[in-house]
Amino acid sequence: MPREPKNYDHLIGKIPGLSEAQLKAHFTLYQGYVKKLNEIEEKLSTADRSAPNYSFNEFSELKRREPVAFNGTYLHEAYFENLAADGGTPPESFKKAATAAFGSVDNWLSDVKAGLLSAHGWVLTTWSYPDSRLRNVLVQSEHHVGHLIDQQVVIAVDAWEHAYFLDYGAKKADYVATVLKSINWKAVSDRIAMSGLAMTFK
Repeated sequence: MPREPKNYDHLIGKIPGLSEAQLKAHFTLYQGYVKKLNEIEEKLSTADRSAPNYSFNEFSELKRREPVAFNGTYLHEAYFENLAADGGTPPESFKKAATAAFGSVDNWLSDVKAGLLSAHGWVLTTWSYPDSRLRNVLVQSEHHVGHLIDQQVVIAVDAWEHAYFLDYGAKKADYVATVLKSINWKAVSDRIAMSGLAMTFK
């Protein structure tokens, strides 16, 4: 069944530092990923699998592009859902996990900022199942390069130009500082409840 894009219009006018024009442009881009994911999956359902090829083949190319549309869809949903005008404060379980992994919550935040300024792409704060710790993962090159295996996304921050350029131009650091003040910690708490973090850091 084709996916329908989620509606995030409730964020308009609610996130300090992100204008209506900026958010609407971002929503349109996200909707495009949903549309392309549906298109790719529909074509994959009937694609000829008899002659896959590294250079070019319809099935092969669809499989290569699938993670771009898939991650573009679900990372944007994670990002929009962890934005809020007044996000509250980090839950104690997150503070404990951040301190265990980075030395302090401030160190975690510095690491997130450094990652976001390191490349075009995303930084995901994840609960890493293989080593039972928080990680900040830099994902770049069309949303699919840099993903680590077996991670539960706890926070997603988009730092591609489309996320900020209408409001901030080339002042990416200003956008990063602004968006990190608008983390929806209720959404983060809900994600924590789905991960091993909640059990490890009660």
